[in-house]
Amino acid sequence: MKADTRLFGEIDIEEQKIIHMENGMIGFPDLKKFALIYDMEKKKKESSIMWFQSMDEPQVAFPVMQPNGLKPDYNPTVSDEMLKPLGELNETNLYVLTTVTATADKKDASINLKAPIIINTETNKGCQIIVEDDYPVKYNIYEAVMRKKKAEE
Repeated sequence: MKADTRLFGEIDIEEQKIIHMENGMIGFPDLKKFALIYDMEKKKKESSIMWFQSMDEPQVAFPVMQPNGLKPDYNPTVSDEMLKPLGELNETNLYVLTTVTATADKKDASINLKAPIIINTETNKGCQIIVEDDYPVKYNIYEAVMRKKKAEE
């Protein structure tokens, strides 16, 4: 599938790699098809930023990242009913992303732990949900990285 994107120009994404979001993203219910775009070299780092590119609207791409690189104990409570449309989830096919809020000052950038994107990598179905836990909408990336560095010293 060819897509003309604002950030990456024209890209070709294999149909089997398209992630189908039945209810779209929060605030974007009409956008149903997405592709995860990332730099293969940086993907090895858990804290690297990727792009959740809409295949329906070329102007829309959300910066995303895996939350466990910054918050290793991240384990949101989600009702089984919300995840049922994704198919059977297990440790090997569950992929969790959080949206990134980039700011002019990198010290203010954050990830949204309250509304993760849950993807079943076998069915390529996903959904963005609001979790029941008391996770913040703005979890500071810079502070998390600094805490991690101190812990490793």
